[in-house]
Amino acid sequence: MAVTTQETITLLLESYQMELETVLNYLANSTNLDGVRAEEIKKSLAADVTGEIGHAQQLANRIKQIGGHVPGSKSLVFGGQIQPVTVTTDVVGVIKSVIAAEEAACAQYKKIIRAVDGEDYVTQDLCIRLLADEEGHLVQFKGFLKEYTTG
Repeated sequence: MAVTTQETITLLLESYQMELETVLNYLANSTNLDGVRAEEIKKSLAADVTGEIGHAQQLANRIKQIGGHVPGSKSLVFGGQIQPVTVTTDVVGVIKSVIAAEEAACAQYKKIIRAVDGEDYVTQDLCIRLLADEEGHLVQFKGFLKEYTTG
């Protein structure tokens, strides 16, 4: 069944919102974490903030290109992701929240890729590229988790 342009816009808006929420949570965790063991995670999250903003910008541009309207903060609803840790030394908690966010992003991009297959090649290509980035982040943080939970 062919996906409509409006359905594509709705899916892209979901991804846009997810990317912005990820930015907020990564920024908070990269700032709030404490301790020597947290430094590598903080650096990685701080670097990922820029990448996630870039994802949101690319999604916003595509939404506009296909006739959608990019919403401001009043129209967005956050809180769907695991929230930043309150115990500032909970490095494993942060890593697990990042893994959950990246898995959700990968699932969302795969959903869009399937939905627009054969209909909207530009959106599909964009989501394939964003999926590749998210899979890279996911592998990195799964590696961090192994290190923190095995020794």
